[in-house]
Amino acid sequence: MTMPGLKTLWSAVLALLLCLALSGPGAAIEPDEVLDDPALEQRARALSAELRCMVCQNQSIDDSNAELARDLRILVRERLREGDTDAEVLDYVVSRYGEFVLLKPRFSVRNALLWGAPVLVLFGGGILAFVSFRRRPGRSATSALSPEEEAELHDLLKGRD
Repeated sequence: MTMPGLKTLWSAVLALLLCLALSGPGAAIEPDEVLDDPALEQRARALSAELRCMVCQNQSIDDSNAELARDLRILVRERLREGDTDAEVLDYVVSRYGEFVLLKPRFSVRNALLWGAPVLVLFGGGILAFVSFRRRPGRSATSALSPEEEAELHDLLKGRD
């Protein structure tokens, strides 16, 4: 391939990569979902970004095209129109779909136990290992022999001479 052809190929590849990089995931919000009040729409978008799509499971409902995500976006906007606070909207959705619907789970005793259990098990195992090694009787290089053992050893060594 000639040098001008190579430059053209590289330019095309770079242009394609730039287009792919800039085309990232767009919001899945449809025009009929958008609220007239910009402040309420801003709150709805913030809440939608915190809620997990139960179909996709790794996307927020703001980014998902699934029907359930659309239903949840509409539900969030309805609750905001009725005057609910952000916390009330989240509580309502969690009461219907469970804690899993939150992309960032709330702090609770169950979550703390879930995240803290490996640390507690590791700490408990370390204490158990320390105590068991500490209780183990030490083995010295020279141990005292009983008089019978000394006599037997003396007879064995005498027999070698």
